[in-house]
Amino acid sequence: MLAIILLIVLGLILVMLTVITYYLRTVFKQYEAEDDAGADVKTKKEGIANSQDFVYTAIILVSVAMIGAVYLYVKGTPWEAHLMEWLNILIRLMHITFGIAWIGASFYFVFLENALNRTKDVRDELAGNLWAVHGGGFYYLEKYKVAPKTIPKHLHWFKYEAYFTWLSGFCLLFVVYYFNATALLIDKNVLNIAPVTGIAIGVVSFVVAWIIYDLLCKSTLIKKPVWFTLIGVAVLVGFAYFYSHVFSGRAAYIHFGAMIGSIMVANVFFVIIPSQKAMVKAASNGLQLNPQLGKNALNRSLHNNYFTLPVLFVMISNHFPTTFGYENPWLILIIISLGTAGVKHYLNLKEKGQIAIWVLPISVVILLAGAFISAPAKDPGACNTKIEFSEVNAIVQERCTSCHSSKPTDDVYKAPPNGVVYDTPDDIVRKKDLIMQRVVVTKTMPQNNKTNITQKERDIIRCWIEQGASVK
Repeated sequence: MLAIILLIVLGLILVMLTVITYYLRTVFKQYEAEDDAGADVKTKKEGIANSQDFVYTAIILVSVAMIGAVYLYVKGTPWEAHLMEWLNILIRLMHITFGIAWIGASFYFVFLENALNRTKDVRDELAGNLWAVHGGGFYYLEKYKVAPKTIPKHLHWFKYEAYFTWLSGFCLLFVVYYFNATALLIDKNVLNIAPVTGIAIGVVSFVVAWIIYDLLCKSTLIKKPVWFTLIGVAVLVGFAYFYSHVFSGRAAYIHFGAMIGSIMVANVFFVIIPSQKAMVKAASNGLQLNPQLGKNALNRSLHNNYFTLPVLFVMISNHFPTTFGYENPWLILIIISLGTAGVKHYLNLKEKGQIAIWVLPISVVILLAGAFISAPAKDPGACNTKIEFSEVNAIVQERCTSCHSSKPTDDVYKAPPNGVVYDTPDDIVRKKDLIMQRVVVTKTMPQNNKTNITQKERDIIRCWIEQGASVK
């Protein structure tokens, strides 16, 4: 009953906030008309814009609260798993969509910075220009050294892509890992801690990472790129190692990516956007601009650009247990992060017209090294006896079907993960390759070895598959 009351109240608040947004939009258009007529309404327009931002934030928070109320209503019913799966789908879709927009903008603007014409027919106040053709049209872009003499009334800000990517990612972290902490976040074979402790460690680590990174950027090391990079990599290695010794392998990777993503969005929120606002304000008021603000914002933006490929790898890593299932998962994580960052460095240099061909082969070798060291053993052991299917089926039914059946009995999964079931012999045979990869090679199933499968049982399954996976 409480959940229903909450839903009704929150729904009414949501309707009210929606009406307010339309009202504020109407008022803003009126002020724009007055501005075009020559009236001084700058302060009023800024006030309306700030109010609109506040209302949009409130709409997001109320929407999240409504989802929480729905969860309270369906908790303990068959609808609970259904709701969580749909939340996973919708938030993941939002996260990918906003992430594409943010990373795409990062790639594009770093490309612009690298590809600017800085020498031929460039006016004194410009840092460079660029002609481009796309979608059947020609574009001409100019970058000012500091700012134009007159700030245009309609100025687009690239910030919401970053904010909503992080917000949707943080929500997804809760839906997938924190709400299912005992199943996906905590691996008692790694560290036996309470779920709330694991969640607190994860969230606090993001703040600590930002503080360390921000202090490095504000230190004199920022003027020494090589030393800054080496120390930065050492910090990343430390966090990867730490996460891999606190969380399950899969959760460790996701937290590493979330940590980098948090640094990226903090760069936008605390450095890039404030610097740009200060520059716009100074230019609008005819004050002397501090060019260092632009340099600081550009540095952080460039750092974000190098972070993108490692973060993208982390986003897809949970589909590849060969990575997080390796005995030293932090090592594979760092190898792939360095390799992908190296590829991005090569692309950035290429856009600048600089020749550094050696960067790409070295990056590829680093990535191949990760594939080589994580490869399974060539000779896992001889299979000296014939394995009967009945023996394998008994293991599967005891260790796997609590989750992977049409009617799971697991305390977390109320529907078979990824639709994989082992109800019949044919189900098991069809998935023999998947079973070999997840159960035998990477040992990432059962999840965190929740059902305590033994190495002897894994070997029995391996031998059965190597002998032809016969059910006779």
